[in-house]
Amino acid sequence: MLGVRCRLLDGLAAALLRCELCGPDTGAASGVFENFPCHDSLAGGNYHIVKIPVLRWGQSYESLELDKVVHFVTGETLAQVSQANPGLLARDMKKAQRARDVLREIPIRDLVPMMKKAGELFKDATLPMGDGQQSPDDFARQQSASTGLPEHMCKANMAKNHFVLSNMERILDCLTRGLDLEILTRGYGLESRGVIVSYQAQSPVLGLVLPSNSPGVHTLWMPVIPMQIGLVLKPGPQEPWTPYRMAAAFFQAGVPREAISIYPGGGEMGAEVVNRCRRVKIFGSTETVQRYHGNPCVQVHGPGFSKILLGDDLVDQWEKYLDLMVDSVHLNSGRGCINCSGLWASRHTQEIAQALAERLGPIDAKPPEDPSAGIAAFTVPGQAQAIHASILDKLKEEGVTDVTAKFGSRLVEKERCAYLRPWVIHCDAPERKIAQTEYMFPYVTVVQCSQAEMIDKIGPTLVCSAITNDKKWERQLIDATNIDRLNIGPIPTIQLNWLQPHEGNIVDFLFRARAFQAPPERT
Repeated sequence: MLGVRCRLLDGLAAALLRCELCGPDTGAASGVFENFPCHDSLAGGNYHIVKIPVLRWGQSYESLELDKVVHFVTGETLAQVSQANPGLLARDMKKAQRARDVLREIPIRDLVPMMKKAGELFKDATLPMGDGQQSPDDFARQQSASTGLPEHMCKANMAKNHFVLSNMERILDCLTRGLDLEILTRGYGLESRGVIVSYQAQSPVLGLVLPSNSPGVHTLWMPVIPMQIGLVLKPGPQEPWTPYRMAAAFFQAGVPREAISIYPGGGEMGAEVVNRCRRVKIFGSTETVQRYHGNPCVQVHGPGFSKILLGDDLVDQWEKYLDLMVDSVHLNSGRGCINCSGLWASRHTQEIAQALAERLGPIDAKPPEDPSAGIAAFTVPGQAQAIHASILDKLKEEGVTDVTAKFGSRLVEKERCAYLRPWVIHCDAPERKIAQTEYMFPYVTVVQCSQAEMIDKIGPTLVCSAITNDKKWERQLIDATNIDRLNIGPIPTIQLNWLQPHEGNIVDFLFRARAFQAPPERT
């Protein structure tokens, strides 16, 4: 996944916190950030407050109930977003089959070029956004202003989306294992080896309950439209920008409007999407993952607990891999489930922790428009403070050391938001409770553990980068069922191969392979 670190907030309940962000429009605040200038295009009230409607199978619908998307520095209103309700979705889902039908009228070989065109439009074009227009620079500023992510990281996520859409033909070929894509349209057909295969769509649409804190997750649903499955999107309350901009790009590229619905709303709307759609992706906490465990209709993207393991054969050369470690922890402000939150080795762990602290500890909060900004703001009131208090409490355990303490407080509080500076913690044994924690900022525990115990002790791990040349251990790592994505060698945890599945193959999730027979003349 380009996954997401909702550590303290449930993925479905997080949207309920939007009411805490909906205070009066107070205009540009003075002294909000010492030495933090406001964006010229967003500050001082000299901009258009975007009115964003519900999108019901491509048709705009304005609700009487509105939610505000606000600037995390000034508190100014960036957008007023119409709020859907469960009854509206219940009525609209009666037309869900139409979304798949209109897409099946267009051959997949024609939908794939539309994805490439949509990618270009998303990256470069001025597109409709509610009752206004949005340039690529507007998009990055607005997304940054509402999510707290630095602008250059927002632009980097735009580039990821563009890359995936531009390479959709190769991605689908790999995800379907070279299947003739017309088989997905027809439901059956002959493979190249002369065997009849059949794939049955399990839902006419894919529902998505999207987060606010990690815009990069949107790459996960981009292959859906070219597979002729419709989209039902419930945006995160602070991040409506990507779903609406992507929908506008799809429509201009030729995708039928009837194929896409977007339903902004609170936690009840997220729950309704789960209840009404036969296939759903959601993003949330460990509790959310546990709630839907074993439910074949719901694919949950939760905490990654991604790790770097240093093998005994290479751990004495750990300095060679320091840049890799720093990038794995820090890039994208540590918000992804593929960011490293645990670094495990049998020796040199104190030296490794000190070296990481020297690189990460001094990083401080900077304005979101600063191209060197390395950490994102926490825009939900009290969230950063709660995480900070939780970590301080866990640090009381014997054998646990805060290696970044000498670089000052990790909590930076501002008038309307807060930051958590990168945190490096050393654990003298894997049994320390803090060794199995993860948060949505650059945070890592360096854990001392024998190589023989690592696989059993690391627990569930989305991405494991094992730096080793030990073939016997490599075999054990390949066989380890608690590791999802495995990198053998010096590969950052954040390095994705878009031609491989991320947290489950979306084709296998949306389509069921089944037995099928027909006379030869029919195939």
